[in-house]
Amino acid sequence: MIKVTVNVEGMMCPHCEAHVNEAVKKAFGVEDVVSSHENKTTVFTVPEKVDEEKVRQTIKDAGYEVTGITQD
Repeated sequence: MIKVTVNVEGMMCPHCEAHVNEAVKKAFGVEDVVSSHENKTTVFTVPEKVDEEKVRQTIKDAGYEVTGITQD
């Protein structure tokens, strides 16, 4: 499994976190997504590496900005 950590700017509250979580769940078909406005991160696990441009676009479409992505 690949752990994807996305640095996200613009999340201000738990509602923002939920908005990002839902967007990621829909785009990548994952259930376990954890966003933190305090840490400015969204973390999820997928079976194989994801298209980073799709991650950026998904989060941009939700109204936030991606400043970095790591896949471990």
